[in-house]
Amino acid sequence: MPDPDARNPEPSLMGPGACVRWIFRSLAPYRGAACLILLGLLAETAFSAAVPMSFRYLIDRALVGRDGRVLVVILVGLGVAAVLVSLAGLGRDYLYARTTAALLRDLRARLFTHLQELSVRDQAGARTGDVLSHFSGDLGAVESALTSAVPWAILPALDLLFSSVLLFVLDWRMALLSLLIWPVALLGPRVFAPLAARASYEKRQQEGDTLSLVQENLSAQPVVKAFGLEDWARAAFGTQNKTIFQSAARLNFLSSMVERSAGIGILLLQVLILGVGGYLAYEGQLSVGSLVSFQTLFLTLSYSLSYVTQYTPQLMQAAGAVQRLEALLAQPTQRRDAGEPPAAPDRWREIRFEEVSFGYTPERRNLDRVSFTLRAGERVAFVGASGSGKSTVLALLLGFYEADEGRIRVDGRPLEPSQLAAFRRQIAPVMQESFLFNVSVRENIRLGRLTATDAEVEEAARRAEIEAAVRDLPEGFETRVGERGGRLSGGQRQRIAIARALVRNPALLVLDEATSALDAAAEAAINDTLARVGAGRTVLMVTHRLASVVDVDCVYVMDQGRIVEQGRHAELLARDGAYAALWEKQHGFTLSANSDYAAVTPERLRDVPLLSALDAESLATLAPRFVTELCPADREVVREGDAGDRFYLIVRGRVEVLKEGVTGEERVAVLTDGDHFGELALLRDEPRSATVRTVQPCVFLSLVRESFLQVLDRAPELRDRLEEIARQRG
Repeated sequence: MPDPDARNPEPSLMGPGACVRWIFRSLAPYRGAACLILLGLLAETAFSAAVPMSFRYLIDRALVGRDGRVLVVILVGLGVAAVLVSLAGLGRDYLYARTTAALLRDLRARLFTHLQELSVRDQAGARTGDVLSHFSGDLGAVESALTSAVPWAILPALDLLFSSVLLFVLDWRMALLSLLIWPVALLGPRVFAPLAARASYEKRQQEGDTLSLVQENLSAQPVVKAFGLEDWARAAFGTQNKTIFQSAARLNFLSSMVERSAGIGILLLQVLILGVGGYLAYEGQLSVGSLVSFQTLFLTLSYSLSYVTQYTPQLMQAAGAVQRLEALLAQPTQRRDAGEPPAAPDRWREIRFEEVSFGYTPERRNLDRVSFTLRAGERVAFVGASGSGKSTVLALLLGFYEADEGRIRVDGRPLEPSQLAAFRRQIAPVMQESFLFNVSVRENIRLGRLTATDAEVEEAARRAEIEAAVRDLPEGFETRVGERGGRLSGGQRQRIAIARALVRNPALLVLDEATSALDAAAEAAINDTLARVGAGRTVLMVTHRLASVVDVDCVYVMDQGRIVEQGRHAELLARDGAYAALWEKQHGFTLSANSDYAAVTPERLRDVPLLSALDAESLATLAPRFVTELCPADREVVREGDAGDRFYLIVRGRVEVLKEGVTGEERVAVLTDGDHFGELALLRDEPRSATVRTVQPCVFLSLVRESFLQVLDRAPELRDRLEEIARQRG
């Protein structure tokens, strides 16, 4: 997640003029409707200007001059014009409402489409709160500015234009004096508008931060409640809430100053114009009718200018929103327009990685000159410790990222970004987290191939061995699965994901830790299903459980971004290298079908450095003293600084090791099946040196210090030897 403080604190802000130009560019596809709207506005503006101009003739000729015919003509003409203008205004309102709604619809669709085309790297760097604020706050600000534009900006602006011209028609001397309204009205907004623009942009950023915090808190509710972190969460939100309060207060004050600074000058100028006009009429240099018309027009001009200045803060908020939207749309996508590449073949024969290097960040290479060949019909596996690069191979194969160096070739031709869509249609992944959409079971399976018929969907469910369970659901295949599939068990979600892959009829089935989050019984059942559905097709799997790769055609062993060994299971064991070490680490455990009981063999305990000095009898005595512990995901097993009193073996699952750093907790290691932690707690009563938190549901075997010391008391000569081993490791 990117650091919010890393954003540019002094962005080049968009002003009102740039925002207006952006709006006009956005209206370009609706030129015809915009012209009709403009004609309606001109008609309304002309009528608004005609009414005060008619006062001149009503007073000077009809009333003072006692001309009844002029009175009737003016009143009838104004009445007919009022009806026609009202009808035109209704049509203009309807057309403008549809046009602004269409503009926002297209902008919303453009944003969503752009998000789909962003690279996975850019998507991973985007915070959920920021993305949501684009669709809520930013689009809301643009919509508010558009819907208010006619009554608060366009009509007043046209009134300003017409009124200014007619003032010179009535009396050029007073018209020249009235021009003072422009510097008087615009000086204040010119000072305060840039400050309001920056405050608006900062408030938008703070809204994104707040949404991110709320979203993170909702996702972490199990951890918050389990550890009693409600007060801590409230304090964190209170700090953020205070920040957005300060931003909002600053923006509201500066916005009001934009309006207020213009209004004060306009009021004073109105009094001055009235005084000068009254003097000229008193001296006989201006008729009473002309004075009334001039004063009415000037009031119209004043109010129109006031409306425009009051609209300016709203426009400034829209400018901040537009700038954020444009920044998102300016991010490069994976789509390439450089010519038409050759189409990817319907069925490839060979995929080859040639000296491929890649890093998620410039500082570290996650893949270092990786080369291998995957041929059609083969079953291959990538294994290795967490962080060794095996999942990164899949990420590049699926086109989520582009290689920094080297090439990925399909049947000898480089795999270009513009070919990814066609290439991906031949691949069906089954991931560790089987994400399901909150639609029906049927639609979730059909997402594998949108053109699949109901019969094909049900056949895929049958092959994934989930059909019977689906038919037992309240609405069968039409049952909605809930958000992220929350109404189903983990095994059911995984089988639906397998059915989604099978309905695609892929040339390549990709399995990325597809069973690692399931219990032993569910894992065994899913593995059996995968073995059956994978028969006769190309399969590429990533796993850290070596028992599932015994029968594959080739195993690639990865370490620190490189392939260090490759071959079949038996060959790799015979070499007694990295693969053999991984195999030994994961063996020596037994686990019940529902994962509620585990045990370790004495021989396996000898692989723990601190226990390697114990004799066979001591190890045999120690093994049954290990206690099975089950731990859900996102749960702290030990906390840095807490008292250490037990040692843990990871029978199944994954944990992360965290240490307090300058910027908070930092991950220093990831441990999986067969790893251990807390070794020194068996000998020494010392605080924990790190925090260990589960990433997946875990099964541990734990040994308390007292049990270990009781065994050690039987062989006191070993204590000094173990202390020496502990000193070397500590």
